[in-house]
Amino acid sequence: MSESSVTPTPSGRFSRLYQGLTTVDFVGRRKIWFTASLVVIIIGLGSLGVRGFNLGIDFKGGSSWEVLAPHSSISAMTSAVEKAGLSNPTVEKLGSETYQITADLNGDSTTTQNRITNDVVTAMAAQAGVAPNQVSTSSVGPTWGGQVTNRALEALIFFFVAVVLYISIRFEPKMALAAFVAMLHDLFVTVGVYSLFGFQITPDTVIAILTILGYSLYDTVVVFDRVRDNASGANAILKTGTVTYDEMVNLSMNQTLARSINTSLVAILPVLAVLLVGADLLGATTLQNYGLALFVGLMSGAYSSIFIASPLLAWLKSREPRYRELADRVNRSEHAVLSPRAAALLGSDTNQRIAGSSRRPTSMVTPRPRKQKRR
Repeated sequence: MSESSVTPTPSGRFSRLYQGLTTVDFVGRRKIWFTASLVVIIIGLGSLGVRGFNLGIDFKGGSSWEVLAPHSSISAMTSAVEKAGLSNPTVEKLGSETYQITADLNGDSTTTQNRITNDVVTAMAAQAGVAPNQVSTSSVGPTWGGQVTNRALEALIFFFVAVVLYISIRFEPKMALAAFVAMLHDLFVTVGVYSLFGFQITPDTVIAILTILGYSLYDTVVVFDRVRDNASGANAILKTGTVTYDEMVNLSMNQTLARSINTSLVAILPVLAVLLVGADLLGATTLQNYGLALFVGLMSGAYSSIFIASPLLAWLKSREPRYRELADRVNRSEHAVLSPRAAALLGSDTNQRIAGSSRRPTSMVTPRPRKQKRR
C-alpha cells in the first residue's frame, strides 16, 4: 500500500482531541497525579484533625429563627442578634427577603435558652419591622442531630457497597477497587476543602456529595468500558501483542478524553450558575451549601476519573503474570509498533488495512528500542 493512499490524520489540537487522537501520557505520569492528590488529601485531613467540621444544626443540634425582612441585610441582622446575647450566630438569606439565623444553645440551661430565644425574637422583629409573632422559632436536640449523622453515614456506606458490587459484576474486581479509590479520593478532597475553609455542612451537603460520587462513577465507567473493549473486544488492540496493558489503558483514556471533558463542562457550568447567579446575585444563600459541594466534588470527580482511577487500574493489572509476560514480549520485540495515534484509528477501515499491510506509514509508528546484550 502506498503512503499516498493513507488517510491523513488531523493536525489541529482540538481536532485530535475530539477524534480521540491525543497522545497524552496519563499512565506514565501517574506518580505525579498520585502525589498531587495525596498532598491535597493530607492538607485536608490535617485541617480536619485541627479545626474539624462546621456542622449545621441538623447534625449537632441547635436553634433556628426565621423572619421576613425585605429592608434588612445580613450584617444588620447579625448585629441585632449579637446585641441580644446570641453568640456565634450563622445568618443566611433565604431567597431575597427571608433571613434565617441558627446558633447552638444546647450547652446552656433551659432558663438561659428561653431568655436568649425571647431576646433574639424581639431583636429580629424590631430589625424587620414586624410583630414578634411573625418570627418563627425551631430547635433541634443533640439526639436528633446524632440520628441525622448516622443516617448520612449509612447512606454513604450503602452507596459504596452497591458501587463495588455493580462494577465487580459488570466489569471485574480490580476495576471496582480502582473506582472505589477514586470515589474515596473525591470524598476526602471535598470534606477537606469544607474543613479547610470552614464551610457549613448541612443535609444539602450530604445530598450533594452523594450526587458527585455518582457523577464520578459515571465518568469512570465510561473510561473502563473503553478499556474493556480495547482489552477483550472484537477489535481489541491488546490482542495484537504490540502494546502493553499500560499502553492500552493510556490509549483508552485518550480516546475518551473529549467525552470526559464535555461531561465535566456540562455538569460544572450549571453549578457555577447556581453559585454565581442564585447565591451571589439573587441572595439565595441556601443554594451555596448544595452548589458549593457540587462544584468542589465535580472538579475532584473530573480529575479522579482521568488521573486516579484509570492509572491505578493500569498499575494493578500490569502486575498480573500474564500482562508482565506481555510487557516482556513487547519490550523484547525488534519490530516497529503502532503509536497511540495510529492505535486510536485501528477501528476504521483504512487503518485496519494499515495494520494488516506489510508497510506502515513512518509517521504512525514508533520504533521499539532494541535492548543491547551484556558482554
